[in-house]
Amino acid sequence: MSTLGLIIACVFFVAGLAGTVLPVLPGAPLIWVGMLIYGLFTGFQHLSWLFYVIQALAVLLTFFLDYAAGAWAVSRYGGSRFAVWGTIIGTVIGIIFFGPLGIIFGPLVGAVGGELIARRAPLMALKVGLGTLVGLIGGTILKLIVEMGMIVWFFMVIWR
Repeated sequence: MSTLGLIIACVFFVAGLAGTVLPVLPGAPLIWVGMLIYGLFTGFQHLSWLFYVIQALAVLLTFFLDYAAGAWAVSRYGGSRFAVWGTIIGTVIGIIFFGPLGIIFGPLVGAVGGELIARRAPLMALKVGLGTLVGLIGGTILKLIVEMGMIVWFFMVIWR
């Protein structure tokens, strides 16, 4: 029974890692659910409640990293509050209308638009927009590191 649980968990792990890069899937939450499914199949023999709590905190950390990386990038590249709001709005609109490509181009266009509304020079607006891409890529890399750590810890615990 634990083998089936492990297979299902691994499918969730792969889907979660893919979801970090492809915004149509919730990355870290899928990884956590995979661990929960494994626990259900094994009667929670190897995984304690503390393990799940710390893993849930890691999931929350990935959400924080996502927003912090974007905010850092906008401020690092000289963006205004309008750029921050433009990034948020652009992300939502981009995902709705353009799917996975919208997660890249939505924030870029939103940040540039926000800076232009704030009456910033077009070149500066473009610089801030490109900065949002730096934040997106950096945040994605950091989230992948946290998620890989979650998975490695899971295997360390169950194979102990």
